[in-house]
Amino acid sequence: MEWIAAFAVAYLLGSVPFGLLLTRLAGTEDLRSIGSGNIGATNVLRTGRKGLAAGTLLLDLAKGFAAVAIVGRIFPGTEGLAALAAVIGHCFPVWLKFRGGKGVATTAGIAFGVGWPIGLAYALVWIGMLALTRISSLAGMSAALALPIAACALGRADLLPWLAAIAALVIFLHRANLARLRHGTEPRIGQRG
Repeated sequence: MEWIAAFAVAYLLGSVPFGLLLTRLAGTEDLRSIGSGNIGATNVLRTGRKGLAAGTLLLDLAKGFAAVAIVGRIFPGTEGLAALAAVIGHCFPVWLKFRGGKGVATTAGIAFGVGWPIGLAYALVWIGMLALTRISSLAGMSAALALPIAACALGRADLLPWLAAIAALVIFLHRANLARLRHGTEPRIGQRG
C-alpha cells in the first residue's frame, strides 16, 4: 500500500500543468494549439513570453524536486518510484486527458531530489548541450541519457532502474524530434517550430 500511495502522491504533484496555468493566467492563446502542443517550457517559449517560459521551467523543476522530497520523507525508500511517478504525471496528466509535456524540466527536478550531485550532472549536460547546439530536444535527451550513468558513477546504482525508465520515457516522447534531427529540420531555440 505504501508504494501505491507513494506513486499516487508523486504522480499528482508531477501532473500540475504549470505551463498551461501560467499561459492562461497571462491571457495568451491556448498553449496546446501552438508549436508542439505540449505544456512544457520549450513550447511556452514559442508564445514569445520568455518570462512565462522561465517560470514554467522553474515550476516544472520544482514539482519534480518536491515529489521526490515529500514522498521520500513520508515513505522512505520510495524516492526512485516517486521520481518516475512525477515524470509520468507531467507527461500524462489526468487533468489534460493524459497529454502533457516531454518531462525534461521535471526530470531535472527529480535529479536534484534524489541527490544534488546527480542533479548537477544532469544540469551540466543539459546546459552544455543547449549551449553547443541551441537544440532544446537534443539537450533534454542527452541529459536524460546521462542521468542513470551519473547515478551509477556517483554511487547510487540503486536508482538505476528508475532513472533508466525515466530516460527511456523521455527519449520515447521525443521520437518526432529524433526524426527531425535525422532530417536536419529540428528547430533551434529562437526559431519557430
